[in-house]
Amino acid sequence: MYFPYYYDPYFYLVLIGMVLCLLASGRVKTTFAKYSKVRSMSGLTGAQTAERILQNAGIYDVSVERISGNLNDHYDPRSKTLRLSDSVYNKTSVAAIGVAAHECGHAIQHDQGYVPLKLRGAIVPVANFGSSIALPIILIGAFLVGSQTLITFGILLFSAAVAFQIITLPVEFNASSRAVRILDDTGILGEDELRGTKKVLSAAALTYVAGAAASILQLLRLVLLFGGRDRD
Repeated sequence: MYFPYYYDPYFYLVLIGMVLCLLASGRVKTTFAKYSKVRSMSGLTGAQTAERILQNAGIYDVSVERISGNLNDHYDPRSKTLRLSDSVYNKTSVAAIGVAAHECGHAIQHDQGYVPLKLRGAIVPVANFGSSIALPIILIGAFLVGSQTLITFGILLFSAAVAFQIITLPVEFNASSRAVRILDDTGILGEDELRGTKKVLSAAALTYVAGAAASILQLLRLVLLFGGRDRD
């Protein structure tokens, strides 16, 4: 059986991840707030933008709904529903239009069978299970039963959650690039307006990069703490 560790020499990895996430979160909030004050020349709301983009893409089976909250916009592939937050749905800012277009990018990915999106969807169950049960399994293996096999199993489960974070990156980057291209091609936003939208989407992308980095650092910490012990 392992004895409890009162000193974690690798906890700084967790702190680095936390700082990265806090900085990214603060950046997206301030950037979104800034460009939420810039009204688009088209006068389209986020919801109207989404409906127009979906129609232009030939997608008629995706509904656009309002959801309470702020910056919790998302596309649900299971119900084919694009949900826009209060700060996006009926707002006419370049920030709102950019976020709506980004979520449409996910709907288009789904419609076209974008491989990274399909891969991410396939590992969702394992990733959710791994993120919720991995740490308890590792701690039980380390401190209660002294099983390296159990520890390794827990680390592998956590790795699935990390893989999900990594696969999310190309999905989000692609959705943003689609959004910018569509807004430009359709003329929904002008060149100057697109600059603001790009800044909003780039700031949002940083939150996913920070999340992935934090997960990788946590995985590295677990491997350094428990991966090299052989006491079965």
